[in-house]
Amino acid sequence: MDSITMIQLEALKPGISLVGIEPALIATVVAVVPIGDGAVQVLYKTPEGTIKDRLLGRDDEASISLATVERPWAFDGNGDDFKLAVEAKRIDLAFLFDPMMAVHTSNVDALPHQITAVYESMLPRQPLRFVLADDPGAGKTIMAGLYIRELIMRADARRILIVAPGSLVEQWRDELFEKFGLEFRIFSKELEVASPSGNPFEDHDHLIVRLDQMSRSEDAQDKLCLASWDLVVFDEAHKLSAHFYGREMKRTKRFSFAEKIGQHTRHLLLMTATPHNGKEEDFQLFLSLLDSDRFYGKFRDGVHKVDCSDLMRRMVKEEMVKFDGTPLFPERKAYTVNYKLSDIEAALYESVTQYVQTEMGKADQLDGSRKGSVGFALTALQRRLASSPEAIFQSLKRRKERLERRLREERLGIRGEQVLAETLAVVPEDDDDLNAEEQENLEESLVDQATAASTIAELEQEIVILQGLEHQAKTVVASGQDRKWDELSRILQNDPAMHDAGGRQRKLIIFSEHRDTLNYLHQKISGVLGNNDSIVTIHGGTHRDERWRIQAIFRSDPDVRVLIATDAAGEGVNLQNANLMVNYDLPWNPNRLEQRFGRIHRIGQTEVCHLWNLLAEETREGDVYKRLLEKIEQEREALGGGVFDI
Repeated sequence: MDSITMIQLEALKPGISLVGIEPALIATVVAVVPIGDGAVQVLYKTPEGTIKDRLLGRDDEASISLATVERPWAFDGNGDDFKLAVEAKRIDLAFLFDPMMAVHTSNVDALPHQITAVYESMLPRQPLRFVLADDPGAGKTIMAGLYIRELIMRADARRILIVAPGSLVEQWRDELFEKFGLEFRIFSKELEVASPSGNPFEDHDHLIVRLDQMSRSEDAQDKLCLASWDLVVFDEAHKLSAHFYGREMKRTKRFSFAEKIGQHTRHLLLMTATPHNGKEEDFQLFLSLLDSDRFYGKFRDGVHKVDCSDLMRRMVKEEMVKFDGTPLFPERKAYTVNYKLSDIEAALYESVTQYVQTEMGKADQLDGSRKGSVGFALTALQRRLASSPEAIFQSLKRRKERLERRLREERLGIRGEQVLAETLAVVPEDDDDLNAEEQENLEESLVDQATAASTIAELEQEIVILQGLEHQAKTVVASGQDRKWDELSRILQNDPAMHDAGGRQRKLIIFSEHRDTLNYLHQKISGVLGNNDSIVTIHGGTHRDERWRIQAIFRSDPDVRVLIATDAAGEGVNLQNANLMVNYDLPWNPNRLEQRFGRIHRIGQTEVCHLWNLLAEETREGDVYKRLLEKIEQEREALGGGVFDI
């Protein structure tokens, strides 16, 4: 190809090529003879080799141009530059020849179910509005990474946002870089301060944000939505919940945030292993994040079923296989261990339940946030009653002592009787706005002090009742009767699954709902195993760095055999080096059961996984468990059977 440059008479010299000196031809200058100041005699050669001459003056400069002839078949250019250009073009067009380019250029060994998710379920959808709902531990982060890398390589996405729980953002950043070579920044106040434009969401194309940090800041949301996004990915998307109360829809802050950002992105991917919480109308609202027109309004019960077949993919672990067709995951088994309270435990259970019901009746007469705080505290007290004698004893003792201190303070500051001043933490209208750690910490702060008493006399009366209950609980603790612990002790010592072929205790995770029970179990289990150092505990009050350290010890130290944890510690944690789990306390949310079991039953697990659920007969918790099973059955129907039978 030829490029043309205008030229002056003074620049004419032998060897250059000219356009315009010979009609429709490029001539090569052989010699130049100046004639005065404004003319030259040019001797030139045509492409055929004919030598000619021509007198050129200033008027001819406009019609004469320099021609640079690039020889199309020459091989004397820079080889490295040529190779770089060809490689860039090859990568640009690679997806046309290799439809799974991301798989072959990433540091992962993708599995069949991950490949089909990305290349059959997600990439063909333009735009993508989708729920990826494979079982916990199936590698959804890898699927998201493959999808992101493929979109980038196809030039289909440049600006990408990941929204994840706070405890998982570093894990997301590290995995995307190590496995896919993708650099993402985590949004922080420091990033905001350092932003040259004042809006870090516009400055950075690849960002990870914390779900709760964003959902609680209207200002951050406004800045985020000023920038348009090609892809937004929500991890642990079951946290985006909304509910119907009658005909009225109540949104959590997380749900409202997801609705808002969903309007500013082309592709929206929701990732959760538990998309259905057992309530069909909540599932409908969840899907409205993908298609608000289709899932608008409240569906009629029993008439309209939510059809999600074109919006969601779900595979349970039993369906997942390796490339050779063998099962990817080992078998998982769940057992419900029913036990009956001893007489002395049953008597305490009845007494505390009666107290809770009486105080609940009083709480219903209260107004505003105080009603929510008292109700939350009493519900927590009821749950601790089912957890362990130690948990209910410590809770009753602390509650009595806090209310006695409150009584002394009120007496010092008043004459006669007056309404008690309230200085309680506010319970959100929907506790789905709290993560597991916040819920645990709120419970710890409220259960010991929130009371429905409105006068000094009522407070004195409640303290007398608590003194009796505390004494009754102390008697149960002193008696050593704990049927629940007896069942766990029996499992620990006698169940064949607890020990390997050499008789060594296998690694075990025990989930409880309460810190007092964690400490109680630590003491009891160390007595059975004979080694206090073989047990570690994590709860919502454990600092995040310490939490990661303890998890690393449990994974790598062969002498540490038991991890006792609350749900706050279990979120997003991968502990497939253990294959045994006990739900000492059952959660009241069916999703948490699946999330807990998913901590050990994940890719990389080679042993059969065992789960024991401990359940007291003829108690409120037994009724809750039955309702929980009913919710799971509803999930099974809505998800086409894709729910594990606990």
